[in-house]
Amino acid sequence: MTRANRAGNQQPKTIEEEIRKSLNGVLVPGANRSINGLNLIRDISLSDGNAGITLASAALNSEAQNWIAAKIKETCSNIAQLKSVDVLFTDSKPSELNDISHVIAVMSGKGGVGKSLIASLTGLSLARQGYEVGILDADITGPSIPRIFGIDSRPGGSDTGILPVPSRTGIEIMSINLLLPNEDDAIIWRGPLISRTITQFWEEVLWGRLDYLIVDLPPGTADASLTVMQTLPITGIVIVFTPQNLVEMIVKKAVNMAKQMSKPILGVVENMSYIDVPDTGKRMELFGSSKGEEMAKVAGAPLLAQFPIDPELAILCDQGEIERYDSEGLSAFADAFNQAMSARVS
Repeated sequence: MTRANRAGNQQPKTIEEEIRKSLNGVLVPGANRSINGLNLIRDISLSDGNAGITLASAALNSEAQNWIAAKIKETCSNIAQLKSVDVLFTDSKPSELNDISHVIAVMSGKGGVGKSLIASLTGLSLARQGYEVGILDADITGPSIPRIFGIDSRPGGSDTGILPVPSRTGIEIMSINLLLPNEDDAIIWRGPLISRTITQFWEEVLWGRLDYLIVDLPPGTADASLTVMQTLPITGIVIVFTPQNLVEMIVKKAVNMAKQMSKPILGVVENMSYIDVPDTGKRMELFGSSKGEEMAKVAGAPLLAQFPIDPELAILCDQGEIERYDSEGLSAFADAFNQAMSARVS
């Protein structure tokens, strides 16, 4: 059950529970998530009908704090048992507030296999199931997640933290492209600076409470991937590949890295597996015969999906409208991913 469903199914039994439930309707400006969802509530005290509500100030500028305080007082005024409400803010860091159940890394041994696409589809399929989802774009030199989701807004926040940018369906997204003056500006950085940026996206972005954080890794097994493996509490890895002759060597590199870092592999995804030829009912394997089952054996993990080359999906990604995409293959992938997660946590 998702966090949202769990919260929605609970009926308030005390004044404090009634206050917490009412605060679900107080959204943080620029984040489109509640103060509960961002885990900002630090304490609620009650005395003779007077409530004191203490919130973390991470990533909130003074204007946002004033707006939230006024909104809380307005919302809590509907609770009959309360005489007054005081709202206080206390210093905190995003890393102290973030509560993320599962961190899923999507990786590949080489570029050009559609890794960012699979990361986006993973986040999309989970969000449609009602999970609270974020996507951390760790491909610093080749970020594409914002374009896929049609996001060009700059992140909000303050000197105490950064607020991720919500997609149209509420997926929280953080990418270096959202911080650049122009999305086509080149990132010409050495490895240590790239690694530091990824660490900042983990520690200094206010993700709040999430069921899943999907991490889109850069291709290969160099500094950036190593930083993610060492810094983030990875729940599992999804390896993406295409059906080409070099695929076994490439997948083995990713598998070996995961094993050396003691990170479990949830499954593998074969992208660009085939194309459906219009009006014929036939499939054409443009890059050769499928190697999905073979690579699943190499990884020692299930084959989660074989995605085709889909012109409709390509158009939606170019238009920043991936959240409109749906297919039987995506539904099947969601089921397979859920089964892999169930096997992982059981």
